[in-house]
Amino acid sequence: MAHHWSPCGATAGELYNYALHATVALPRLYLLQRRAYTKECAISCDNMPRRTEAIDDYASAVPQIILSSTDGDFLDHLIPVLKDASNSRRTPALIQCLNQYTEDREADIERIGMTKHEEFLDSVNQLQNVREDTVALIAEILKLNQSIQTSTEQLAEQKSALVNTKAVRQNISDASDALKESLKVLHAVNYAHDLVRRKQYYSALKSLEDLQNEHLVPILQNRYATQHRLADAIQKSIPASRKAISEAVMADLNTWLFRIREASQFLGELAWYYTDQRRLRQKKRVEDDSFLSNFKLNSSIELVCDESEELDVLDNEELQIAFTPLFEAVHIHEALNQSDRFRSEYAATRRQQKDLLLPSSVDLSTDESSLSSLLEGITGFAIIEKATMRRVPHLRSAIEVEELWESMCSTAINITSKALNDVTNAEVLLKIKGIVALFIQTMEGYGYPVSSFETFMLTLFDKYAELLRRRFSEDFQEIVSTDDYMPMAINSQEDFDKVLNVSWYTPEQDMEKITFPCVLPFSQMYPLCCIDIQNFLNQFYFFSDDHFQHSDVIDESLRKSLDKLLTEKVCQSLVERLSSQYLGQIVQILINLEHFETACQELELLLISARSSTSAGGPLKLNATEEFRNNKKTAEKRIFELVNSKIDDLVDTAEYDWFTTTDPSEPSSYMQTLTRYLSNIMNSTLLGLPREIKELIYFDALSHTADKILALPLSSEVKYISSSAVAALAEDVQYLTKFVSSLDNGEMLKENLDELQQTVNLLQSDNHDEFYDMSVRNKKYNRVDALNGPILLEKLNSSAQTSSRSAPLSNLSSRFGMMK
Repeated sequence: MAHHWSPCGATAGELYNYALHATVALPRLYLLQRRAYTKECAISCDNMPRRTEAIDDYASAVPQIILSSTDGDFLDHLIPVLKDASNSRRTPALIQCLNQYTEDREADIERIGMTKHEEFLDSVNQLQNVREDTVALIAEILKLNQSIQTSTEQLAEQKSALVNTKAVRQNISDASDALKESLKVLHAVNYAHDLVRRKQYYSALKSLEDLQNEHLVPILQNRYATQHRLADAIQKSIPASRKAISEAVMADLNTWLFRIREASQFLGELAWYYTDQRRLRQKKRVEDDSFLSNFKLNSSIELVCDESEELDVLDNEELQIAFTPLFEAVHIHEALNQSDRFRSEYAATRRQQKDLLLPSSVDLSTDESSLSSLLEGITGFAIIEKATMRRVPHLRSAIEVEELWESMCSTAINITSKALNDVTNAEVLLKIKGIVALFIQTMEGYGYPVSSFETFMLTLFDKYAELLRRRFSEDFQEIVSTDDYMPMAINSQEDFDKVLNVSWYTPEQDMEKITFPCVLPFSQMYPLCCIDIQNFLNQFYFFSDDHFQHSDVIDESLRKSLDKLLTEKVCQSLVERLSSQYLGQIVQILINLEHFETACQELELLLISARSSTSAGGPLKLNATEEFRNNKKTAEKRIFELVNSKIDDLVDTAEYDWFTTTDPSEPSSYMQTLTRYLSNIMNSTLLGLPREIKELIYFDALSHTADKILALPLSSEVKYISSSAVAALAEDVQYLTKFVSSLDNGEMLKENLDELQQTVNLLQSDNHDEFYDMSVRNKKYNRVDALNGPILLEKLNSSAQTSSRSAPLSNLSSRFGMMK
C-alpha cells in the first residue's frame, strides 16, 4: 500500500506521480461515490429513513482504497468496505468520506499548482515528453505486439495443429479402444459360432447369452457408445443365431433319427435273438425242473431266473445307440423355451418314420423274410420309443407311444392278412406263426400290449387249418382212389412193424406165430390214411406250443377238421365205391370200414389225452365213428345184394323140367355151381371178414337161396309139377343141405333151408292131406307157407291127374278153408 505524502516540497517526479495517482484515483473516487450513492438510494427505497451514524470508521480505509497499487488490491480493499457499509447501512458515511477525500486531493492539487507553477509547467512538459516517449514506446510496443501477434498466430496455428493432432490421436486412441471392445464382442460372437461348428450347441447358446449380458446390454444402454451400432446389429442377429443353433441341433437329431431308423431292423433282430436265447434257456430249465413248465416266457419267475443273462440291446458288442443328440436337442430347446414346439416336431418326425418303416405290401408266398424284416423293424422302432420314454419322460407320453404302436400293429396285420391270400403251403404258415410268436414274446418283454397279434394268430391258425384240410383232403382222396382194395401183403418183419407203428391194428395171432409173407385184413389205404391222420395231428399240434395261447381253439378245430376229413374224404369215398360190382372190393371196403371205426375210437382217446387244460372236459366223440359204423351196414347190404344177385343169376340158370318122368341121377349143375360159389366166397372173398359178418352173410345168402329155389315151382309159368321133377328138386335141396351141414356152424345155418326142405318133403309125401291137419302140419310142416303149400300140392296133383284136369276147384277151396 502507498505511503501518505504531502505535496509541499515535492519534486517534479513526485508531483507527476501524485498527479498520476490523482488522475487514477479521482475516477475511482467518483466511481465509488456513484456506487455508494446508488446503494444508498436502493437502501432508502427499501427502508425507512434512519439516523446518520458516525463516519470515523472510513477515514483510514478510504485512502488505502484509493491509493491501491493494482486493481486487484483496489477491489480487495473496496469489497469489505462496501460489504460493511451495506450491512450497517452506513453508505452515506462512506460517500461522505469519499467526497472529503476528493475535496482534499483537489485542494492539494490546486495549492501545488499555485505555489509550484513553474515546476508544474516543467512537470507538464516533462509529462508531455514522457507522453511522447510513451507514444513512441507505444508504437514500438504496437510493432512488438504485431510481431508478437504474428508469432502468436503462428504459435496458434502450431497449437491448433497440435490440438488437431492430439484430437486425431485421441480419436485414434478412442477408435483403437472401440475396436478392442468391438473385437471382444466379435470374438465372443465368433467363439459362439465356432462352438456351433464343433457341435457344442449348449455351450454356444450359453456363449450367446454371456455375450448379450456381458457385452451387448452395457453397450446398448449407453447410447453414445462407439460400439452401439455394432452391438445393435449383433443383438438383432442373436435370434437368427439361436435359430441356427436350433436348426443345427435338429439337423443332428434328424441324422440320429435316420441312423436309428436304419438300425431299427438290426436292433429288432438282436432283440429277437435275445428272446430266442431266453427260450432255449427256459426250455433247458424246464428239462431240469418240470415245475418250471408252469411258468412261461416273460413271467416273473423266468425273468428272475434269466436275470444273470440280461442283455442291453441298445448297448452291446454288436450295436450301440447313444441318445446324446436327443438329450442335447431337448436341452437346447428347453433353453430356448421351445419345448412344446420341439415335442410336436419330434412326434411328427417319428410318425413320418413310422410310415416310412411300414411297406405297402409283403410277399409271403415265396419267402417269409419280408415279414421278418417288417416285424424286426417294428420291434426296433418300438424299443427306441420305449427307451426314449424312459430316458426323457416329458418328451414322449405313454399315450403317444401306444398310439404309434397300435398303428404299426394294425398296418402290419392288414398287409400280412392280404399277403396270406397268396400262401398255399401250410409249412410257410407255420414259419410265419413262429415269426409272429417270437415277435409277440419279444414285445411282451418290453411291456407292449400284443392282444391284436394274438387275435391275428387265430387268423393264421384258421388259414393254417384250412390249408392242412385242403392238403390232407387231396392226400386222402388220392389214397382212396389209388387203392387196389386187396388185402395188404407183408413180406418181412420190418414192414410188419412199420404197419403196426403207424396204424391202430392189433393182430389176432401172437407175434411169434406170424410167418412171412403174410396178408393183413385191410388194404394198403388203411395204414396210409393212418399215417396221414397222425401227420395231420402232428401238423395241428405244431401250431400249439407255449407261443400260442389258444390251445382250446386248436383242440376244437382239430376235432372238427379230423371229423370232416374222415367223414367226407374217407368214409364217403369208400361208400361211393360200394357201387362196384366186384364183390371182393366191396368186402375189402367193409373190412376197411371196420378198421377205420376202430381207428376213430382210438383217435377219440388220443384227442382226449392231448386235449389242453383250457378245453372243455368230458367225453369226446367223433361223428366219423358213427359214420363208419353205419356205413358198415351199407357195405354189408351191398355184399348181400351182390351175393344174392349172383345167387339169383345161378338159380335162374336152373333148367327144371317140371313135366319130366325121369328121376335124376345127380344134383343139377346150377346147384353144384351155386354151392361151389358159396364155398369159394367164404374161403376167399369173405375170408377176411369178421366171423359174425361172414355168418350173417351166409345166413342171408342161404335164406335168399332157399327163397329163390322155392320161387321156381311157385312161378305162375309152372302149371304142373311131376313127381320126377319133385325128385330132382329134392335131390338139389338135399345136396344144398349137405353142403350147409359141412360148414362151420352148419346146424344153425340149415335153419334157413327148413322151409325149402319141408316143402320138398310135403311134395314127396304120400299123404298130402296131412298138410291140412293142423296138428300134423305144425309138427311136420310148420315152416311151409300156408299159401304156397296148397298151390304146390295143386300143381303136383294136377300133374298126377292129367286126364282129369277138370277136377273141381271147389274141393281145393274147401280144403284150404279147412286148413284155415
